Amino acid sequence: MSNTNQKLANFIWSVANLLRHTYRPAEYAKVILPLTVLRRFDCVMEEQGTRQAVRDRDASYTGDRKDAILLATSKLPFYNTSKQSFKTVGSDPKRVYENLKDFIGGFSPAVTEIVDRYDFHIQQERLQDSELLYQVVQEFAAIDLSPRRVSNHDMGYVFEELIRKFADASNETAGEHFTPREVVKLMVELLLGPDDALIRRPGQVIDILDPACGTGGMLAAAEEHIKDIKPGARVNLYGQEINAESYAICRSDMLLKGHTPDNIRLGNTFIRDWHEDRTFNYMLANPPFGVEWKKAEKAVKEEHEDRGFAGRFGAGLPRINDGSFLFLQHMLHKMAPLKKDENGEEIGGSRIAIVFNGSPLFTGGAGSGESEIRRWILEHDYLEAIVGLPDQLFYNTGISTYFWILSNRKPKHRRGKVVMIDARGEWVKRRKSLGEKRKEISEEQIQGISAMYRDAEQIADNPEHPQHAKVKILRNEEYGYRRITVDRPLKLRFEITEDTLEALATSASLQKVLGDKSMDAEEVARRQAEFVAAVKPLIGQVWSTKADAWDALHAAVTAAGLIWPSGSAFQKALRDAVGVRDPKGEVQYAKGKQAEHDPDLRDAENVPMDRDIDAYVAEEVTPHVKDAWIAELKNPKTKLSERYKVGYEIPFTRHFYVYAPPRPLAEIDAELKSLEAEIQALLGEVTG
Repeated sequence: MSNTNQKLANFIWSVANLLRHTYRPAEYAKVILPLTVLRRFDCVMEEQGTRQAVRDRDASYTGDRKDAILLATSKLPFYNTSKQSFKTVGSDPKRVYENLKDFIGGFSPAVTEIVDRYDFHIQQERLQDSELLYQVVQEFAAIDLSPRRVSNHDMGYVFEELIRKFADASNETAGEHFTPREVVKLMVELLLGPDDALIRRPGQVIDILDPACGTGGMLAAAEEHIKDIKPGARVNLYGQEINAESYAICRSDMLLKGHTPDNIRLGNTFIRDWHEDRTFNYMLANPPFGVEWKKAEKAVKEEHEDRGFAGRFGAGLPRINDGSFLFLQHMLHKMAPLKKDENGEEIGGSRIAIVFNGSPLFTGGAGSGESEIRRWILEHDYLEAIVGLPDQLFYNTGISTYFWILSNRKPKHRRGKVVMIDARGEWVKRRKSLGEKRKEISEEQIQGISAMYRDAEQIADNPEHPQHAKVKILRNEEYGYRRITVDRPLKLRFEITEDTLEALATSASLQKVLGDKSMDAEEVARRQAEFVAAVKPLIGQVWSTKADAWDALHAAVTAAGLIWPSGSAFQKALRDAVGVRDPKGEVQYAKGKQAEHDPDLRDAENVPMDRDIDAYVAEEVTPHVKDAWIAELKNPKTKLSERYKVGYEIPFTRHFYVYAPPRPLAEIDAELKSLEAEIQALLGEVTG
């Protein structure tokens, strides 16, 4: 940003001095941003020289499509039919409120919608009631924002600088609306850096989407990167935002830079895709971390179930409290198809960059929505890289974050692989903390991380390279695993104790067996008490087999004149009360020769994709528990029995874990003794 533009942004910002004591710093943007937009448009119309022509045409034209006629007359993407301008709005202090209202009401729909989303009418009344409106309008009337002095490109810089200043001044909301500049720059470098040669090709038309665009900072940074490479490149920016104020700021920025404002839309991306049927060359986003999608649940589930992969969410649905993977699936759905030209060269395709917290890397076991989404991404070879970032980078959270870089046109040398870069240590301490943001990434570190990404293969293959420990490259299938359930047999001994009698006396299952529909509750309770009394003489006895136990119990019950019930329900109720788990006990069999599994001993193992599950169990499990086996469980979706479930996870931290041995005991002991001596000395000073 030039010094001239910086001074201009500082001057506009200085208007905040008038707002002190009436507005909180977090509220300054509600006044200054919309007035900056209005003043810019006022200056543009003045320089264009069509303002009076628009007024005359508005007064004379009575036909259809008046908006289009007035836009054509103005020769701008907006117009204003009001007789007011910033010169006349503040000409009479007593009428400034009415004049400003008339000026705003004369704008074309594209501008009035922006002003409405700012809720500027509320601020206008508030300024009037505080007797500040005239002073603020006069300040802006003195600012020259005409295109001859400030180009569209520079105006965008000025506007972004104002947004940054408001974010810095408002720690409480910065994280909701603003991604730190250096994070955006690094993200754009990773997204666009590999395509510098492609961007330089003549005739390129580049479409970029941010489906959670906020104030538009990422879109602006992406355009800036492209224009630095090729100043004449044609770049179309698209976005969607759920927050009305952020949407208004972004749409304002688009208008100020001469972009089509209708490309920025307001609404929940999950419920309605305002850019349906469009694909994009590049996409980037910093969606909110861990935000639930309850409000969009009905629409998302209907699209998932009714449209499958023809819709956006065919791969699966994440848990309701984190919609991160919904954003990513939305973006993958909007990738441009990869084609071949007449020479057989690949053309088209897309690249994506998105910021996530750690949850999407590993949350959800095999078969879960998250795991199935990761599986789909990796099996289709979309994931190109994961870059681990330092913690405390963002304004509203101190957690660690990650860039995911994805593409359907990965370079040949990276197909079937994923690059992982550990940049968690690449940071410098901020001179002043802003909310949770205590760290930032320097320009030198941005270039260093970009170089690691670009040269990942050379770094990973060279153990002597200074960055070798920070770069890993794994095959896609190395992130997959087969989740098997390992069972062990149920082993029991049988005994009668006080606890056994209590269990029999309170067993609802036994109560059902001993009673029938003709009996009332009192009669059933009496029968249950008689049964318990019949077996009470056996208290203290222990049997190693169920057959021996049943013989003794049967004899005791019949000797008491009671009937020994038949059926599996009785057998199970009695065994649950009398049987005691014992590693040396008798193996129980459910049907035939198949041993019954012990639910308390059921365990699970994740078997790497490149290993046979039976060989894995033979080598890793049975040497420790010889009687274990792989369970066959029914899949609730297919109703078929299966021996494993396929899962995918990206254990980033595990791959970069470095063992740090504990300190020697002698060192710890010496430190404790030193501390004890220091404490004793302090106590001596207090009591002396």
